[in-house]
Amino acid sequence: MPNNTSPRSLALSSLLACEKCGRYTNLEIDSGLRNVSLSPADKGLYTRLVYGVIERRITLDYVIDRYAKTPTADMEPAVRMALRMGVYQLLFMDRIPSHAAVSETVDLVPRRSAGFVNAILRSFLRDGCKVTWPDEGDTEYFLSVKYSFPAEICALYLADYGRETTENILAAFNEEPPVGIRVNTLRHTAEEAAGLLAGEAENSAVPGMLSARLLSEKIRQGLEAGDWFIQDPASRLCTLVLDAKPGETVIDTCACPGGKSFSMGLDMAGEGTLYAFDLHENKLSLIRRTAERLGLEKLIQTARRDARQPDETLLGKADKVLCDAPCSGLGVVAKKPDIRYKELSSIENLPAIQKEILQGASAYVKPGGTLVYSTCTLRKAENEAVVHAFLAANPDFVLTPFTAGSMDSDGMLTLLPHITGTDGFFVAKMTKKTN
Repeated sequence: MPNNTSPRSLALSSLLACEKCGRYTNLEIDSGLRNVSLSPADKGLYTRLVYGVIERRITLDYVIDRYAKTPTADMEPAVRMALRMGVYQLLFMDRIPSHAAVSETVDLVPRRSAGFVNAILRSFLRDGCKVTWPDEGDTEYFLSVKYSFPAEICALYLADYGRETTENILAAFNEEPPVGIRVNTLRHTAEEAAGLLAGEAENSAVPGMLSARLLSEKIRQGLEAGDWFIQDPASRLCTLVLDAKPGETVIDTCACPGGKSFSMGLDMAGEGTLYAFDLHENKLSLIRRTAERLGLEKLIQTARRDARQPDETLLGKADKVLCDAPCSGLGVVAKKPDIRYKELSSIENLPAIQKEILQGASAYVKPGGTLVYSTCTLRKAENEAVVHAFLAANPDFVLTPFTAGSMDSDGMLTLLPHITGTDGFFVAKMTKKTN
């Protein structure tokens, strides 16, 4: 990409790359920002446009199709994407003047398409940028268009949570999430870290955490120095439920990218043994590098291992075991908008795999020890159903009540983003009987 590009032209290139090549949004943005020189304001505009257009694609196409004679599906990719960017700015970016949103979008397309793009955007502008939503009688389609989720995903949430809660969940996923910062408590208290980031982060209600609106340069510098790392409060609450202590033997069976391992390691004050296992060897090097920056390299031991096939030398040896199973990720779409468009066929077999992984993880737990199962999805087939099936097959484990933050649980807890302000998350705590 050229170094003298504008943030809008860069956003158009990145959006087309994501659509054509299936690149993950965060990786494309990281690549885009590395290859250009932009002011902080232009970096923010570029990032907002890429994330926003992908997040709101269904809504944007619905609006465009109401004004264009040519369906969006039949448009040239660059023209379709430019129109999405233009409508997004008019509909969701209040600080951008309407004339700038229109003229800058028209400048992005070939001259032969400029009149077409200009006419659609100005027609939408003349109508006050008001959207006439579909009839609410078709609930799945209405929610799909209004909140930009595929109807199939809306149907999943409706089946699990009903209309009101589903709409609240979808609305929350379209809010810009704060940046969660887990403080390296081997070096700083949360209060000290907040002082270092004065004006850029504030104390969180979750122990050991700060919250920031933006990933500032000072925060980035602290990441490189090992003063803290990025972790959503929901993920931190999961490790609080596990309650790892100094001197214990702890196993994280699906550890990558490592945030929960690091958080548990800090809870252990770097004392004891923490095994960070994962199926993907190439990802374990990231855990090792970050553990060294945090001062946890002597505590955390990494190894490639299929969680369904536990290490026989560690059977019944662990005080605490975390099974953060691979899942559909349908609780983290606020941070990863690509996930909302994944094919449902790709998640159908997950519950069967999750049951096998949880069964394997349970073999590590000593009598009286703790087993925590967690996912970053709200889909009950991957959450409650998996835990109930495990408990039915393993009567030597029982659900254990716990308190996470201000929330009490009888052993299973779902964090709904519109209530907790966190990722959508599920955590279950079980104890292995002593006899």
